[in-house]
Amino acid sequence: MQIAIRSIGNSKGVVIPKAMLAQAGLDGESVAAVAVEGSSIVLRKPAKPVREGWAQAAQSIAAAGGDALLMGEFGNLADAEMVW
Repeated sequence: MQIAIRSIGNSKGVVIPKAMLAQAGLDGESVAAVAVEGSSIVLRKPAKPVREGWAQAAQSIAAAGGDALLMGEFGNLADAEMVW
């Protein structure tokens, strides 16, 4: 299959058929990772950000009361001598 490379301002662009995006698993994505590999331009699903969803998971745990201290509050022997 060949597709046209079109001028878009100072850049160039292509229209990728929906069926090809679906085959690559990109039809539901709003962004894609792009790289040049040899003489090819490659689109991939973007990698998920590190720790994605952790904040929501922590909120769920806290809402369920699962964020209590396991050992309670405790100090060190020399804490009373420290000056802040």
